[in-house]
Amino acid sequence: MLSIEKVNGISNKIKEMIKNSPLEDAEKNINALLKGVFTKMEFVSREEFDVQAEVLRNTRQKLELLEIKLTELEAKQKP
Repeated sequence: MLSIEKVNGISNKIKEMIKNSPLEDAEKNINALLKGVFTKMEFVSREEFDVQAEVLRNTRQKLELLEIKLTELEAKQKP
């Protein structure tokens, strides 16, 4: 059975080989490509989505209050 030290050693050797090979460049290029595609697709981060959802909730609350006030004003105008 392989010891943890041997497994870590093999893992480190693989990381070193990848670091000094074209695979590292390929990984960077793929990441840049995916970021570009997601930007063009207009995806938003979860944080941006949560902020916009909160803005929408606040706007809905304000609209509901304005609708209530409008109903009250209309009721006062009727003889």
